[in-house]
Amino acid sequence: MKQYPEAYLAYLLYFHAERDYFECHEVMEEFWKEHPGDERSKTYVALIQIAVGMYHIRRGNRSGASKMLQSAAGNMDAAHLASLGLDADKLQQILSQTLAQIEHQDYLFADINLPISDMALSAWCAAECERKGLIWQGASRLLDEELTHKHTRRDRSEVISERARQQQIRKEKGGAK
Repeated sequence: MKQYPEAYLAYLLYFHAERDYFECHEVMEEFWKEHPGDERSKTYVALIQIAVGMYHIRRGNRSGASKMLQSAAGNMDAAHLASLGLDADKLQQILSQTLAQIEHQDYLFADINLPISDMALSAWCAAECERKGLIWQGASRLLDEELTHKHTRRDRSEVISERARQQQIRKEKGGAK
């Protein structure tokens, strides 16, 4: 199998097996922050946004999900997705379909699968899930309150502090012009 970042492999397992979209976001965001010069930076952000969007959909926050998924679609780069073993065209279609579906009042949550084009990567993920006793591309555990409301139950002080710091940096840059 081609070399992929360890964090990305973990992301795929959280996304497709555990369906823990919050952890997907956490693991990719940490990787993204640790590799600020990576040429795939915007694509990592897109993957983070897809996970956050799915987390919001599952919690019933369609507005937040729509915003995240639309932003993700704009941050994706086909070549970078291909370098991560994903089919960009199919992923755009999946996001478009999901965005259209969540607009309907009678929408019921459904997981999505990222379109993995690297068959060796897909086989590795399935084998890793089997080794860990997980189901590759299984359904979310919708009745699992801990999984569904994970982000509301964590200490957010560090996140809030970092957002305030970033906002101050943007404000100072804007004021200097």
